[in-house]
Amino acid sequence: MELKELESAIEGILFAAGDPMSVERLCLTLGQDRETVDSVCQRMADSYSYDRRGIRLVHLENSWQMCSAPEQAPYIRKALESRKPAKLSQPALEVLAIIAYFQPVTRAYIEQIRGVDSSYTVGLLLERELIREAGRLAVPGRPMQFRTTKNFLRSFGLASLDDLPDLASASQEDMQLTMEMESALRRLQEAETGEKGDTIGEEST
Repeated sequence: MELKELESAIEGILFAAGDPMSVERLCLTLGQDRETVDSVCQRMADSYSYDRRGIRLVHLENSWQMCSAPEQAPYIRKALESRKPAKLSQPALEVLAIIAYFQPVTRAYIEQIRGVDSSYTVGLLLERELIREAGRLAVPGRPMQFRTTKNFLRSFGLASLDDLPDLASASQEDMQLTMEMESALRRLQEAETGEKGDTIGEEST
């Protein structure tokens, strides 16, 4: 298969899929090795970005996905008449940060760090598909564990968890660590959206 034909096939598959498509699935479909598929996808991603196209090809861990260009978001929202997603509140960012940096974690572990009940916020993050259930811990009671999702990576403009900002503190029990994690994710979110909006995830006291 020639390069242009391969690019066209990948473009068509990812456009039709909508959701992230694993490299393995693309390789199997196209009869190509992983190195070739990743190379062609990266070439396409660079081309879309360089030409300032209205679409982008983003790398999410071991998958690729076609998305709209971030700078076109205001026009897309206006055209589709959709309400922009609510920004995360500080409690929601704190819970998401703990999960992102120490996953997989249980709700009890989250609450041990935060010192408050976090069931409501965990539920909201599950609804927004920023986190997912990741099996039960092999201890009495078998509590559910949680991990972040590909939607989390996409929402914060990350290719993988390795792109998360470094934390200055080394102590997981230190409350300053929670503040640093919340601040790190807030910086990511503000850089991605570049605008203010409504908040979700407020907890009652």
